[in-house]
This record gives sequence, C-alpha cells and structure tokens, in this order.
Amino acid sequence: MTTLGNAVDLGSLDDFVSGEARQVRVGDRVLVVVRIDQDVYVLDDRCSHEDFSLAEGDVDVDAREIECARHGAMFALADGTPTSLPATRPVAHYEARVRDGRVEVILA
Repeated sequence: MTTLGNAVDLGSLDDFVSGEARQVRVGDRVLVVVRIDQDVYVLDDRCSHEDFSLAEGDVDVDAREIECARHGAMFALADGTPTSLPATRPVAHYEARVRDGRVEVILA
C-alpha cells in the first residue's frame, strides 16, 4: 500500500473480485472494499448495529448493498446508510476511485 497525498493505493483493481467483499487494513483502520464491475466502494468494516465484520457478509450486486452476516442488516455501499433493520445508524464510507488500474481510497 502506498500513500498518494491524501489517497491510499489499495492495490490493483484485478486484486479485487467483482461482487465480493474484502477486508483491508490501512494503518489503524479496518476497511471493507467491494468491487462491482469497474466500481469500487469502501466502508468501515464494522456493522453499526453490533461490532461485527461486514467483510464476512454477502454482497447484493444488483442493490449495491452489503449484508452483516451476524444479524442480516443491509448497508448501501454508496454511502453506508442502513437499508434494513436491525441497523439504524450508518457506517463510515470513503471516496474510492480507480486510476490507471489501481484502487485508491481517500481517507480524510
């Protein structure tokens, strides 16, 4: 991983499988990265309902949501808002982009 100004290089786009969640550590942060085709989403890897890894959950590619495997709460990948109970609070999300085949996340 390389820091590029306020962007962090997470690796090649090809390192991320479309439709699957992957946990990535950046310093003291634990993130979940989800690739859907050429789009990449990055959220904190902790369900806001109960402290559990979102990377262990399933990704709904069509709805662009991720499910917490513990209780089934769903979160929008675009902004971390909960889309189903039992979660009622969002999880932090970060701007992600693909540049020259590399995935970058802005950690402001």
